[in-house]
Amino acid sequence: MAKLVVDGAEVEVADDEHFVEAAESLGVAFGCTEGICGTCKATIVEGGENLTPLNAEEKDFGMLEGERLLCQCKIKSGCCKFKYM
Repeated sequence: MAKLVVDGAEVEVADDEHFVEAAESLGVAFGCTEGICGTCKATIVEGGENLTPLNAEEKDFGMLEGERLLCQCKIKSGCCKFKYM
């Protein structure tokens, strides 16, 4: 099991899974879950190496280094901490 931490709150998630429902339980708002709206944009605080690489939707959105759309990435394993924007 991996661990998702958003603004200090944490939840366990399965390895290699999208974590939209888990992030919602921590207060993250999702408008579209398709990488278009940006409501789930977050800054990686720690554990970015545990995430899957940026996908096409995130690249098209113009994500900067250390930013992710929480609807698009997966935690491969371990722990990842985010600051929700």
